[in-house]
Parts: sequence; structure tokens; C-alpha cells
Amino acid sequence: MSQTTRLAINGATGRMGSALLELIRRDRRLTLSRAVIDAASDQVGKPVREGLSADGVRFSAGWEGAEALDVVVDFSTPDGLSLALDHCLEHKLALVTGTTGLSAELSQRLDEAARHIALLRAANFSLGVAVLNRLLRQAASALSSWDLEIIEAHHGRKEDAPSGTALALGETAAAARGVSLDDCAVYAREGRTGPRERGSIGFAVVRGGDIVGEHTALLCGQGERIELGHRATDRSIFARGALEAAIWLAGQSAGSYDLDDMLASRS
Repeated sequence: MSQTTRLAINGATGRMGSALLELIRRDRRLTLSRAVIDAASDQVGKPVREGLSADGVRFSAGWEGAEALDVVVDFSTPDGLSLALDHCLEHKLALVTGTTGLSAELSQRLDEAARHIALLRAANFSLGVAVLNRLLRQAASALSSWDLEIIEAHHGRKEDAPSGTALALGETAAAARGVSLDDCAVYAREGRTGPRERGSIGFAVVRGGDIVGEHTALLCGQGERIELGHRATDRSIFARGALEAAIWLAGQSAGSYDLDDMLASRS
């Protein structure tokens, strides 16, 4: 690996991609080598930003010629992630991805890819959310008989629901209780649904305005409850976390990683 971490951004003109490019410009540990966007975009071929890199990187519609990399950071679409994964496997490149709304088939491909490349997946790259995940694991296990609801809120343009972060929190809680989220999740309630099913994990979704991201895990017992929550007010926290993950992952051997692994290695 070179002295600086050479990385590619997949989905470089999206909200997260734009935030990543801005941070890379100020981080001497990083060198932008590729900025991949949708082939239909009118930005293809245009300079990413004057002064962003010494090589004058331009927005690209694909991966041809992008072998001189240490890591790919993906915040695109499931189709875009699939193409990036193909490239990473072919050239043995590390991959950090925060793309959500994946099919079961693509999720399985990612699991299998981790046998050959270093791969870090996270629905949310906030370090605060990583700590929330740890706290929920402990609380869900210690209070296994308490009702659990996960409430999330995002801006009105978000396309998937529940959010990937909410689902990840649900997976954490279910695993802590020794059950599968597929067997206990309740994603919608309407009409006369009857009493709450014991052991279920409920989800509620809010969409509106410019909410960056809010997640609350509500554990309800008899006469008391615990609320574990996180609110993001600045989208750059996710970009900062993703770049820290990219720098760390570029030095790891093949395997499947998450933010807990990164944090644990630094503690």
C-alpha cells in the first residue's frame, strides 16, 4: 500500500459522495484516484474539482483502468455496488460500502466476497451509532422480556424503509436475544391488530423535511422504559466515519468487518 491511501468513490455525485469528496480534499492521508458516477449523468468526463488531486481526476462512468487503488468507498445503488464489487474482486481491492436496500442475492454475494477481499459493511458510519449498537446489544440481552420498538426518521427523499441502520439495530437486538429478526420483526400495524405479540421487535418510520437521521430504540417494561437514541445533525459525520473505515480497512486481510472491529482495534 502507498504512503497515502488511494481510494475510489462510487456514487461520487450523491449526497454522501459529495461530502466524501469535500473531506478528501482536506485530508493528506488520502489520494482520490477515481470518482465513479451513473453513466447517464451529464457530469461524466468533467473535472471533480480543481485542486482536489494532482492527477486532475474526472468523473467516470465505469471502472476500466482503475486498478491502482487501495480501497473503494461505495455509497451508490445496489446496481452500482454490484459493479464495484466485481471490480474489487477482480483486482483484490478492499471495499467499504454503506449502500442499503440490497437484495438477498447481493447480500449473499458480499458475504462470499469477504473470503477474498477485505470488506466492511455498515448501514451507518457514525461512531455514535456504533456505540448505540453496543448499548442496545447489552440492553436487549439483559432485558430480554421487555418489549422493543425501533423508531427512525429521515428526510423525505430517502427511498428505502425501514432504514438500513434501523434494520441493523434490529438484527443486533434479535441476535442478543438468540432469535432471528426475520421471525420476530413487525414492520407495519394498521387496523385491529390485536395485542402485541410477545418477543416481537416493532419498527416505525418517519419521513419528512431535511432530517439527517434519527434512531431510537425503545425498551418498555412494566412501569418503566429505557430509550437509547442517536440524532445526526450534520451529514459529514457519516463521511468522516467512512473515510476512517477506508484508511483502516486498506491495511486488513480478507474478511468481513464492521465498525466495531475498527473501534476495537484502536482501544
